[in-house]
Amino acid sequence: MRIAYLVNQYPKVSHTFIRRELQALEAQGIHVLRVSVRRVAEPLTDPEDLREAELTRVILDGGAEGLAAAMARVAATRPVQFARASAMAARVGFGSERGLVIHGAYLGEACVLLEWLEQEGVEHVHAHFGTNSTTVAMLVAALGGPGYSFHVHGPEEFDKPLSIALGEKVERSRFVCAISHFGRSQLYRRVSYAHWPKVQIVRCGVPASFLQGDGRPYPTAPRLVSVGRLSEQKGQILLIEALGQLAREGVDFHLTLVGDGEMRAEIEAAIAQHGLGARVRITGWASGSEVREELLAARAMVLPSFAEGLPVVIMEALGLGRPVLSTYVAGIPELVVPGESGWLVPAGSVEHLVDGLRQVLATPTETLIAMGQRGREAVLARHDVRVTAQSLADLLHAHVPSHAPSHGPT
Repeated sequence: MRIAYLVNQYPKVSHTFIRRELQALEAQGIHVLRVSVRRVAEPLTDPEDLREAELTRVILDGGAEGLAAAMARVAATRPVQFARASAMAARVGFGSERGLVIHGAYLGEACVLLEWLEQEGVEHVHAHFGTNSTTVAMLVAALGGPGYSFHVHGPEEFDKPLSIALGEKVERSRFVCAISHFGRSQLYRRVSYAHWPKVQIVRCGVPASFLQGDGRPYPTAPRLVSVGRLSEQKGQILLIEALGQLAREGVDFHLTLVGDGEMRAEIEAAIAQHGLGARVRITGWASGSEVREELLAARAMVLPSFAEGLPVVIMEALGLGRPVLSTYVAGIPELVVPGESGWLVPAGSVEHLVDGLRQVLATPTETLIAMGQRGREAVLARHDVRVTAQSLADLLHAHVPSHAPSHGPT
């Protein structure tokens, strides 16, 4: 089977789970053409990401001229399908926040991709995220290209389902993957009951390197780690505020913030304001191996997010036996069970976050080890990338016409 993976920007630092998934599919004999709409803007440091970048075709590398030329060729060779796709792009664009012009560009991107898919003999497109990449995949199908499926992660898709035509994308797809029960429920809200069977749970996978430690003793120092883009959504600035209160109470701790992002300056200012310069460190972007090392060096991982799907870093932390303090948001409670594998607090509440941090720092090491082990067992059962990739492969074999099982007479 030959499929294409379509992502708006690939490979991004925060999207290593996509790399793991497609590589696991390739290990099962499925040929994967990597396609990114645009080049990744952030620096890539992980050697595996750098290798993936070399393998990835980028639609917008041809510029506006490339889009226009592809549109002219497709319009000339399949005028009926081009008219149908143009009408779809206009209709979806009219109701969106991106507008008609951008959706005209999406049509051009679909024309470029259509030609690549035909050249490579691709039978199916799988997009990650239900936003513009899935719009392009839907337009490719309207142009007469292969059908598509897509992975919905949240929270962006759930924040603006009407403006991205999420329901129509589900209806026109071969199948849809949600990464949690919560995500599936939100997709159910956007389509009629007749389309619910299309929506299947295919969780994000964790590689073997995040499913086992390296034999080092569990850390006893009051060291915490938080991994994620430095942004409003992740809530790190409230974490600094909460730790400032604990510092004033004389509580001992050290926090490592792994990541970078648009709120770094504000977070650095908050660290200085609360006098935490010696207690809080920001690493900037980190490779997968560096993230693993930071998780293993901490007694627990903290992620005070306001909006999520189900963060891969929570799976990675639990996979390494580190309990997690997070929030009652989206799919997080499906993996972090209070008192079992971690702690959950209301999102946006500094008061509750302070209480949760006190509990983390006061919990005996033996208890933390037991909590981490229970979390690891849950991750092994649900998020081993070999298992999750097999679930996706099964769906592909069931829904791609040339590979679907025949139900006719034998």
